[in-house]
Amino acid sequence: MEPRASTDYIVIHCSATKPSMDIGAETIKDWHVNERGWRDIGYHKIIKRNGDVEDGRDIRDSGAHAAGYNSKSVGLCMVGGMAEDNSAENNFTPHQWVALIMEVKKLSETYPDAKIIGHNEISEKECPSFDVQQWKADNL
Repeated sequence: MEPRASTDYIVIHCSATKPSMDIGAETIKDWHVNERGWRDIGYHKIIKRNGDVEDGRDIRDSGAHAAGYNSKSVGLCMVGGMAEDNSAENNFTPHQWVALIMEVKKLSETYPDAKIIGHNEISEKECPSFDVQQWKADNL
């Protein structure tokens, strides 16, 4: 497998699932492979509701999470981000916020020049259901 030529972005996503859906990498991989026909899960890391971080696609591999940015980014996915009425909602757990800080710090050490952004900054989506730049200013 060829590693990415560069890693310019760390893109934060949400799974667009309701708080009652306590899923992980296995479920998301099933959606991506069996429902969308992709060769693997699109994200590199998944942060479950309990704060556990699961590996998705190999970190050296190009992701499938942000059109136009996959070859130059790492994709992190927070499980949640959707209200019971299917609207975007910042409903992440305290454990997820701690895990996100730790994971972004680790990735930033590996890719010190990578810009940390939300998926909504490069697409017409509400994902990840929170303002990544404000979160970054408050936490990193």
